[in-house]
Amino acid sequence: MERVIEIQSLDELDRVAEAVVESLDGRTVVAFDAPMGAGKTTLISRIARYLGSEDDVTSPTFAIVNQYEGRRTIYHFDMYRIERVEEALDFGSEEYLSSGELCLVEWPEKIEALLPDDTMVVRIEILSDSARRFVIR
Repeated sequence: MERVIEIQSLDELDRVAEAVVESLDGRTVVAFDAPMGAGKTTLISRIARYLGSEDDVTSPTFAIVNQYEGRRTIYHFDMYRIERVEEALDFGSEEYLSSGELCLVEWPEKIEALLPDDTMVVRIEILSDSARRFVIR
């Protein structure tokens, strides 16, 4: 089932975070399909907060993966710097993705072959400087 949410400002982003979590239906991997600057990390910070994390959520561009704790463990990946799937395998991405913990993946196209078949996809479309469309499937 596909769910579409449009927002006009960041003030509405908590509603999107809630919709993402409520749409998981047992899935544990979420791929964020969006261009640079669309707000992937900002949405992930709201998802972490919705799940009770008080951790500081930042883009793991250089670390590749950050871990946050709340009502459940969250792994936040930024695959932007990955050039070959083997690089993701080298840091143990398969173990993370099959751990049963929530895995939130930015730039998922870099590791598409490693993503489970039931991966949730959240597409973010930029409508204006502050408006976004989120397609959750």
